[in-house]
Amino acid sequence: MNILGIETSCDDTAAAVIQNGTTIRSNVVASQKEMHKKYGGIIPEISSREHFLNFLPVVNEALDIAGITYHDLDGIAVTNGPGLAGALLVGVNSAKGLAMSWDKPLIGINHLEGHIYSAWLENNDFSKTHGFPMVCLIASGGHTDLVLMKDHLVYETIGRTVDDAAGEAFDKAARVLGLGFPGGPEIQRVSEGAAGDEHLPRAWMRDTLDFSFSGIKTALLHMAQDRGIYPSSEDVVDRQRIVRELAAAFQESIVDVVSAKLIEMAAKYKVKGLILGGGVTANARLREEIVARSPLPVIIPPPILCTDNGAMIASCGFFHLQRGQYSSLDLDVNPALSL
Repeated sequence: MNILGIETSCDDTAAAVIQNGTTIRSNVVASQKEMHKKYGGIIPEISSREHFLNFLPVVNEALDIAGITYHDLDGIAVTNGPGLAGALLVGVNSAKGLAMSWDKPLIGINHLEGHIYSAWLENNDFSKTHGFPMVCLIASGGHTDLVLMKDHLVYETIGRTVDDAAGEAFDKAARVLGLGFPGGPEIQRVSEGAAGDEHLPRAWMRDTLDFSFSGIKTALLHMAQDRGIYPSSEDVVDRQRIVRELAAAFQESIVDVVSAKLIEMAAKYKVKGLILGGGVTANARLREEIVARSPLPVIIPPPILCTDNGAMIASCGFFHLQRGQYSSLDLDVNPALSL
C-alpha cells in the first residue's frame, strides 16, 4: 500500500511516498529556513506563499523518486492541524484537489500524531518487537508533550508545557545570545566544548509531568545582561566563551528537566519503551541523555525524520487507512488541533 504524505503546517513544504507504513520510497522537503532567517522567526504570510509555489514541484518530485505515478497510490494523507492557518490551508486544499481528481481516499492527519509515527519509518515496527503501551515525547517549536500511546492511534496526553514550548524557548534564547535561527541547532553548535562554568535553574514543577520554560528563558536574559552580552556588544572581553557557556547552561537546563520527566512518566505508567519525535528531539545532547537515563528501549528517528516531513504523515495515514479511517472532501484545517 503506497501512501502520499503531505506536510505544510509551518515553514517546510514536504511530500513523501511510504509503502506499508514503514518503507520510505521518497521523502522530499523544500525548506524555507534561509528565507526566514533574516527575520529571526517565521512570517506566516511568507510561509503560505512559499507553500503555494512549492507544493506541486515537491509532490511531483516525491512521485518521481518513488518511481510511481498517481495510479499507484492508495491514499493521500495531509496535515490538517495544528499549525499556521494559512500554511495548513495550502496543503489541505491542494491535497483535496489531488484526492478528488485522482479519485483517492483523503486522510487528515494530526501533525503531533505524525511525529509519533516517525518512529515506524525505515522498516521499523517497534510495536511488534516490544508492544504497547509506550511513552512519546513530542518536542518542537510549538509543543512539548508527554503522550501515553496505548495502542495504534490511541493516545492520552499526560504532560504538556504550560507556557513556551522547548523549541520556542531555544529560538528566544538564541536571539538573546546573538545567535541565528532556528535557535536549537545554533545553541547545540556553540555549546560544544563548553567547560560548564555557568548554571541555570531548573523548572521542575513538582508533582506534575507538565513543563514550564518561560522562567529559564528569563533567567538566561538576566545572566546575559549581567555579563554585558545583551544587548549585543562586541566590546565584551571573551564574548565567544561567555556565549558558549550560557548556551550550554541553557541547553542542559532543558535537557535535564525533559529527560527526567520522560523517564518518570515511563516508570509511572509501566511502558514498554520510549519514542521521541519533533524537531527538538534532533538535539544530540537530549538524545544522548535520554538513552543514558532510560532502562527501556528508546526509538529515536534520525534527525531528518524528527523535523517536519511528509514521511511521518504518510506512515500515520497508512495506519488510519488500514482501519478504514479516512476524511471527506469537506476536511477543514484546525490550527489548534489537539491530539
